Amino acid sequence: MISLGCAKNLVDAEIMLGSVLQRGMEITSQPEDADVLVINTCAFIDSAKEESIEAILEAHQQRGLNRRPDQKLIVSGCMSQRFAKELRQEMPEVDAFVGLDQVSELGAIIEKLLSKRRTLNAQRSTLNPDSSTLGVDSSNGDVGLAFADRRPTYIPDYDTPHFRLTPAHFAYVKIAEGCNHPCSFCVIPQMRGKHRSRPLQSVLAEIRGLVSEGVREINLISQDTTYYGMDLWPAKAGRQPIDSTHAPTLAVLLREIQEIEGEFWVRLLYTHPAHWSDELIETIRQLPDKVARYIDIPLQHIDDAMLGRMRRETSRSHIENLIHKLRAGIPGVTLRTTFIVGFPGETEAEFAGLLDFIRRSRFERLGIFKYSQEEGSRAAKMPGQIPAKIKNARYRAAMSIQQQIAQDLAREKVESDLKLLVDQPHIARSEGDAPDVDARVILSEAAPVGEFVWRRITGSRGYDLLA
Repeated sequence: MISLGCAKNLVDAEIMLGSVLQRGMEITSQPEDADVLVINTCAFIDSAKEESIEAILEAHQQRGLNRRPDQKLIVSGCMSQRFAKELRQEMPEVDAFVGLDQVSELGAIIEKLLSKRRTLNAQRSTLNPDSSTLGVDSSNGDVGLAFADRRPTYIPDYDTPHFRLTPAHFAYVKIAEGCNHPCSFCVIPQMRGKHRSRPLQSVLAEIRGLVSEGVREINLISQDTTYYGMDLWPAKAGRQPIDSTHAPTLAVLLREIQEIEGEFWVRLLYTHPAHWSDELIETIRQLPDKVARYIDIPLQHIDDAMLGRMRRETSRSHIENLIHKLRAGIPGVTLRTTFIVGFPGETEAEFAGLLDFIRRSRFERLGIFKYSQEEGSRAAKMPGQIPAKIKNARYRAAMSIQQQIAQDLAREKVESDLKLLVDQPHIARSEGDAPDVDARVILSEAAPVGEFVWRRITGSRGYDLLA
């Protein structure tokens, strides 16, 4: 399996491979040895779609070069969910497309695919959607692609078989699926459906199992982790802050995780500024030994007109107040955010305001996306689409400011003692560094992989620290 895109897609890949192992098949890291190759695609922005298409075409090419014409090629993930019908016409070399609701059924799909002559599509029988019979039919390009016409509803449970794709010492735990936010630049709700939270005990059971296996870092993920549980409230939740008097919330989940025995971090990724509350901030402040003082909170912009066009359901005053509350309420917190530059209609003045906000806020971790015109999104049809040349220039301007801020903040860590999680013998991460996206700590003396160590910071190199 080749899995592209975000950590949420990686969890889907783990579930798909779990269903494969459950049916007695073997997993190999060598494509030329495989009877079936799965490309788990991303379709978030244009560059992700291009990467996915290149991976599919390369896999088909290698099938020919390796003289494996009988090798089956399956495409799963967001691109399959959203564009299966179009891709079926354009990529006949693909043997089956799998929807997001089918991730736990890949093993059964493969068995059916291999037991028949070369087929085109795999999907639940359209005659009886509740049946576990999988419709695989090569006689009609549309048969078996019913998943492309409906939004997904699947959520994994704690006992869903997984094949872990992360190192032994950290894991991603998906606490919810889908999204209810109407951001004008985004098509994720169209691909992944409405927000649906896993039951509290299901999440806790999975985390207990991971900790018992020696996992030292639990990364909580979903499209919007702060909305966790709010879809289960008796009265419909809107854009309000987290309030545990209604029903389970992220704050309740964190307090329950705190009770799990063992030494580990739990890290919050993908929070939305609209749902933060004093209760959640206070909960994190009270649980410093388990809950990492690290907040991933994509803000996307700071100008009120831009936030309105983006349909972000927040305002400049709300964001500025929230950042103040986070830093005052959680001493030593690391804030990670992302912004979009070159969104339709972004003026020079609005962009200059964003740069000024970045300078003043001094985020510990910051990423910049160049706006991508996504087919099917509201923003794609907006007037004032900005040329790539201007987007590129704005990206460079924003990143050059952040680079200086990050290097200054790294130098301020010198001579401090930090608790680190060791990823490789000479590479570790601090509490302020999520896997794959943030900085590293380079160790002068080797340390045991997957364990916590305390080290004194002796210097910095770019974004990274030396210890």
